[in-house]
Amino acid sequence: MKKLAIISMVIFLSLFFIIPLEVSAQNAVETFENGKIDWTTGVASAIGIGAPPKKPINMAQARAMAKRAAVIVARRNLLEIIKGVRIDSTTLVKNFVVQSDIIRNQVDGYLERSQTVDIAYMSDGSVEATVAMNLRGGFANLMLPKSIKSIPSIRQAQAPPGKQGEAYTGLVVDSRGFQVKPAMSPKIMDEDGNEVYGSSYVSRDYAINQGMAGYAKDITAAQTNDRVTNNPLTVKGVRTADTGDSDIIISNADAARIKGAAENLEFLQKCRVMVVLD
Repeated sequence: MKKLAIISMVIFLSLFFIIPLEVSAQNAVETFENGKIDWTTGVASAIGIGAPPKKPINMAQARAMAKRAAVIVARRNLLEIIKGVRIDSTTLVKNFVVQSDIIRNQVDGYLERSQTVDIAYMSDGSVEATVAMNLRGGFANLMLPKSIKSIPSIRQAQAPPGKQGEAYTGLVVDSRGFQVKPAMSPKIMDEDGNEVYGSSYVSRDYAINQGMAGYAKDITAAQTNDRVTNNPLTVKGVRTADTGDSDIIISNADAARIKGAAENLEFLQKCRVMVVLD
């Protein structure tokens, strides 16, 4: 019961994390007409422009009304971006929103609480607003598969028998060259189609708090990311899987290296995985 209370508090606090404004060139950013998703930080943002009323009482009222209109438009644009977020290789957020009024209402609630991270006043009196929302925390808890459970440890239960291999602190998958698409719940599989990493390997509290995988556009940035700590295993992806462009195939030999020590299963449980994109 105490652990459930802690997890609930983590989800609640995650709604109010300060959202970073600066975006590194090494970040994996998916851009859209009116916004972007920074898959490295797990933040989606959108812009909107609001015009002042034609006959304002004064300048202060004109700016206030233009600002309000800009935020409304920005949140409307953010909704369209959020609907296109890939939950996994085959499912988008909009699939859930269409199927469930409850989920749609909850998504609307997250949008209403999205942060206004920037306001720009234009010379013509219009205002440009930027709003942002964390895809981790409560939103991730809403969207990630319910099959992901909070588990104390998987080290002993799934540790392979026999000789133990080298232990690592995280996994970096270099998927450059075959256009992997980031998702909230990706999979990594070996050449025979066996799952090496996916929803069955992770503990829910880690998945909702930091995402199942981090993404970067630079191999060194991925290898030095705090997520994978000081001794990650780096493997080269072979191709995207038949299950979809968010799932990655690695060699059987690299899969064996990952499964070679019980400690490696522990870092998978804690979502210490980075994927390098084109």
